Amino acid sequence: VQLEESGGGLVQPGGSLRLSCAASGFTFTNYYMGWFRQAPGKEREAVSCIRSDGGSQYYTESVKGRFTISKDNAKNTLYLQMNSLKPEDTAVYYCAAAHSRTITNVKYIDEYNYWGQGTQVTVSS
Repeated sequence: VQLEESGGGLVQPGGSLRLSCAASGFTFTNYYMGWFRQAPGKEREAVSCIRSDGGSQYYTESVKGRFTISKDNAKNTLYLQMNSLKPEDTAVYYCAAAHSRTITNVKYIDEYNYWGQGTQVTVSS
C-alpha cells in the first residue's frame, strides 16, 4: 500500500496550491479519503474528507469556501485544491485512507488505515 502526496511548497498569502495523493496497493473505490494537516506544536487535524464514491465531502470550518477536495477513481488519485491560502494554513499535509465498511467518523484519525508521508505547505510573504 502506498499513498504519495505531492504539490506542496511555499506560497504567498492569498495564493493557491493543488495537492495530489497517488494511491496504490488497495482498492481505491472502497475507501474514504482524507486530507489531514499538522502544524508545529499542534495535533494533527482533519482538513477535508470525501466519501468513497465522491458523493459527500467534509471540510473543517476554517477552510470552507477556500479548499476543495476531489478524487479521481480512474486515476486512483486524491486532490485538494487550496485557494486564498493564509499563514495559518502552514503545516505538513497528509492524505489518508479509511475503509468504507469500518469508518464511523471521517474526522477521527484512528479510523484511517493508511497514511502518506506528508507534504509541506508554507504560506508566507
